Amino acid sequence: MSAHTSRHRRRSRASLPFASLVAALGPGIAAAEPEPITSVPLTERHVFSGPVSVQLSQELDGLKRHTVEIPDASTLVVMEFTIQPGAVFPWHTHPGTVLVSLAEGELDFIFAEDCTARRLPPGTAIVDPGNQVHTARNPGDAPAVVIATLLGAPPEGGLTLPAEADEAAALDERCGIDTPGHHAH
Repeated sequence: MSAHTSRHRRRSRASLPFASLVAALGPGIAAAEPEPITSVPLTERHVFSGPVSVQLSQELDGLKRHTVEIPDASTLVVMEFTIQPGAVFPWHTHPGTVLVSLAEGELDFIFAEDCTARRLPPGTAIVDPGNQVHTARNPGDAPAVVIATLLGAPPEGGLTLPAEADEAAALDERCGIDTPGHHAH
């Protein structure tokens, strides 16, 4: 059985009791709204068997070339995010570099440096250098599924580092985006 099939079966099994409960209660009972963004670890933090270093670069329209050197990329973690239509990530950075791959739906990836929404359709990927403040949103009508592989992940601690409230509020204003968080507008 493939990892995808196994993961799909686990997800399906987990949702059956709630679906059965709603069906048993009859018509007129609405299901709860799904969380705007959910994450599922596909791996724990894995360590390569020897030292690993990586250099990645990517050119995106309108931005200077992003080049990332990761002298110690020997730890990685893989996450799956499901982003509901209209949901937006808060402005953030990462403690490592993230390879973002869009499996389903659409995603607008937005770097703070230029506020441009770069649309990712299914089957595309982008390098998130990690150290640049950014956000992403689902502009579509269906959930977006993102597979994120973080290279150089710390052995413990957070994998997403939220922007300071003042910075997030200023970016919301400058970029014309309303991201979630506890910052004032």
